[in-house]
Amino acid sequence: MTYDTIFARSFSRYDQKKLGYGAFLGCLLIALSFCIVFKPYLGSLPVLNMRMPVDVGLKMLRITNSYSFEKLRGDDIRSSMATIVNETSSSEIEMVESDTTGTKETISNGNAIRSSTTTVINNKNITQKKEMKTLCHVEERTEFCEMYGDIRVDGKTSTVFMAADTMLESGPWVIRPYSRRGDEQAFKRVTKWFIKSVVDAYETPTQCDQRHNVPAIIFSTAGYAGNNFHDYTDIVLPLYLTSRQFDGEVKFLITDKKPWWIKKFRNILQKLSRYELVDIDKEVNVHCFTSVTVGLKRYPQELKIDSSKSPYSMKDFRKFLRSAYSLKKENAINMRDNGGKERPRLFILSRKNTRAFTNTNAIVGMATRLGFEVVVTEVDSHVAKVAEMVNSCDVMMGVHGAGLTNMIFLPENAILIQVIPIGGFEWLAKTDFGEPSKEMNLRYIGYQIKTEESTLIQQYPPDHEVLNDPYAIQRRGWHEFKSIYLQKQNVNLDVDRFRITLLRALDLLHQ
Repeated sequence: MTYDTIFARSFSRYDQKKLGYGAFLGCLLIALSFCIVFKPYLGSLPVLNMRMPVDVGLKMLRITNSYSFEKLRGDDIRSSMATIVNETSSSEIEMVESDTTGTKETISNGNAIRSSTTTVINNKNITQKKEMKTLCHVEERTEFCEMYGDIRVDGKTSTVFMAADTMLESGPWVIRPYSRRGDEQAFKRVTKWFIKSVVDAYETPTQCDQRHNVPAIIFSTAGYAGNNFHDYTDIVLPLYLTSRQFDGEVKFLITDKKPWWIKKFRNILQKLSRYELVDIDKEVNVHCFTSVTVGLKRYPQELKIDSSKSPYSMKDFRKFLRSAYSLKKENAINMRDNGGKERPRLFILSRKNTRAFTNTNAIVGMATRLGFEVVVTEVDSHVAKVAEMVNSCDVMMGVHGAGLTNMIFLPENAILIQVIPIGGFEWLAKTDFGEPSKEMNLRYIGYQIKTEESTLIQQYPPDHEVLNDPYAIQRRGWHEFKSIYLQKQNVNLDVDRFRITLLRALDLLHQ
């Protein structure tokens, strides 16, 4: 059966050929017109150089609660982040860019991670640059950034330069590397460090004067350094948490360096780092690293390590201290196993200026009659000597104050007795020493003195609010509270009443 189309029936074979040639010429004219008007590129395909900015993550660091990095200018980032948080129901915000560039950003629980790799594709040849990454953390008591990549530290300008693909639109970030975030009084003494991202060599320091093949940690010895309590809770313990992972293979770059502080804690510093300390503020050279941490890790509570979130614990920290100071006694005496062969040692923390015991001799006499071997000493900056003394004892007692921080040297299962003055100290006593002592595997006893045991009764009439309503004084501010209850008050212990506390301590030593 022959199929005849309408086209075949309407035109002769000759006419069909003419129409075909005409259509072909028409197509050529159309193609030529397109080339003249749009001028398409007919050369070889270009190299694709796809880059994603490394440092955008720095602009998106702080979104948890009210915590925010200090910025040099503008609130545009904070407002943009607020929009993201409001529009996201998840507790974690994750933004994944292109799989081709390998760039991923995650912000969760106040922490931000930004990493970037640059991939170049050219005729099936693929090369990949080294990963650059910045992790910044904002927590209740601290802020710190961990950086990986091409990093240059310029002590003259207190600046850490991080090589990146694009500049921060809002300018550099500022961190004060001292672990007491939110305490502006402490921060007044701490040098600000700037974290800047740079695009090219013209914006970095002119040269890399010293290259290092180990990580670096930048921290300050300002703030409340010099107060024994703050020395440990703000600097020593956070430094242990931050640097212990490197097993000594880390350099300490110290800002606001205090020579006397370095001398006081030399044993600890040498145990944490095998390298000479760098007074970074006085360095004229630019130091280059592949890993730098600005600031220190710490947990919100005083003298605490949260072992559920850290590979370390307070037990590990105390073991580290025993090693640093060659302390011999690991466990307190057990009177049940001792059989009366050895007397338990009681360390009485003496003070001279304020919150001192006014009847030390009477306390010593009573404790001796109960069977204690008593040692009375005022602690000083010679940590090795203090550590050895405290470690040799089974019970330590003292009035609330920074000296009680030396409980960290007590052996396991030892007993801490904190004498709490009048003035509404209960919350402070619990926060600073009561709760931390339990984390150290110590037994804690708090002894709250009565008004009659305070020397303030000699300075104020019986009906005065200082004696009857200390919370009214507290409401007037820390300075007035401190000037009265911390600086004017000594303790005259009721020996008969306190005897019950020491008997309880003896009972615990039998358990």
